[in-house]
Amino acid sequence: MSGQGKTDRRGSGDRDARRARSAAARLYAVQALFQMEAGGQSADRVQREFLNWRIGREGEDEDIVSAEADDKLFARIVDDAVNWQSKIDQMTDRALVAKWPIDRIDPVLRALFRAAGAELVTPKTPPKVVIAEYVRIAEAFFAEGREAKFVNAVLDYMAREARPEAF
Repeated sequence: MSGQGKTDRRGSGDRDARRARSAAARLYAVQALFQMEAGGQSADRVQREFLNWRIGREGEDEDIVSAEADDKLFARIVDDAVNWQSKIDQMTDRALVAKWPIDRIDPVLRALFRAAGAELVTPKTPPKVVIAEYVRIAEAFFAEGREAKFVNAVLDYMAREARPEAF
């Protein structure tokens, strides 16, 4: 019996580590998409920079350590956001109030909606998981604002449009 408990805990630890790497990949994808837009850089260039210099790297300063991430998930989100950007932006526009087209919203939120939209247009992750993960990211970027509730509402609308069968 006691050996069984150890397996359960170890399995839970592996799941927790996988979730942490997936969460980090999503955060890095939002940052990469923001950087691409702000700096006018290509997806390939930004992905190389993140994979070589940012993800899971220790800085010269001992206080600067970046989290390990699921590199494949990071690359897939960025690639899908670029490949499906028009469709994602149209879904986002429909979810936003008419007076606030995607071009007028905060660039961090725009990057977040594009990353989340990339996961919503492909059926690999359940929509409710996508929504929860990106709401957490919004809370990290906008700790004192109402943006997390806004992100939740917009992503819920987008998810119901992209994957109605999941609801």
